[in-house]
Amino acid sequence: MEKREAFYEKVVRLRIPDKEASILICGGGKLDKRTFVNLGFRNVTISNLDTRVEEGDYFPFKWKFENAEALSYEDGSFDYVVIHAAIHHASSPHRVLLEMYRVARRGMLAFESRDSALMHCLERFQLTQVYEHAAVYYNDCKYGGVNNTEVPNFVFRWTEREVEKTIQSYAPYCRHTFKYEYGTAFPCTPGLEAKGALKRIFVILMRPLYWLFTKIFVKQQNLFAFYVAKPSMRDTLFPWLVFDQQEQRIRFNKQWGDQKYKNGRVAESD
Repeated sequence: MEKREAFYEKVVRLRIPDKEASILICGGGKLDKRTFVNLGFRNVTISNLDTRVEEGDYFPFKWKFENAEALSYEDGSFDYVVIHAAIHHASSPHRVLLEMYRVARRGMLAFESRDSALMHCLERFQLTQVYEHAAVYYNDCKYGGVNNTEVPNFVFRWTEREVEKTIQSYAPYCRHTFKYEYGTAFPCTPGLEAKGALKRIFVILMRPLYWLFTKIFVKQQNLFAFYVAKPSMRDTLFPWLVFDQQEQRIRFNKQWGDQKYKNGRVAESD
């Protein structure tokens, strides 16, 4: 947990330098509160689906009961929207990403596991979880699963390409800026299992090799953070689009099309 918390703080400090910015944290908890208090942020709202939360649990920050798949806020309500290790608890992970993008004004920051070849090996040898039943077991067998229910969630892991395709499909108006960070936290699943002694020994013995491997192949690390800067649509539109001031909407740029394609020809879409 120390490695994950240090990685969390480092990336937030790097990507959100403005301590006065308004922040919405989705799927948040005590770790999020501690991290943002330590970093000196003040205007933070922590949201989740935890019915056990009481007023004041996240003081000095605000708290709100929110489903990250369908946030109640208007577009651009917060400067930044952040989520740490919670997208994989949603029944629709891509929807969470899009809701974060919609509600953010300047950018969104997410922390999840990366879907890598090394992670596939860990899954195959049961050194990490494919379905997160440990989280449910340690939450009285009632919470911690998909959408914070007692049903263990599938651990949805991401790649850079999947993040980019998801955002560009939702907002195909302009080119986005994506920033990625990578870190390492060794698998903790063997340490939780009643009969995981051999797995624990194996993980300890493999640490030097793992360290060397991930130094060479950085993207094989299991901690993964991705930041999406939200551009100003009007100022950064693709050349095939224009903003119609009169109708206040984005339209296809016919002049660009006339220069690009033969007049009178109708092309079939791919």
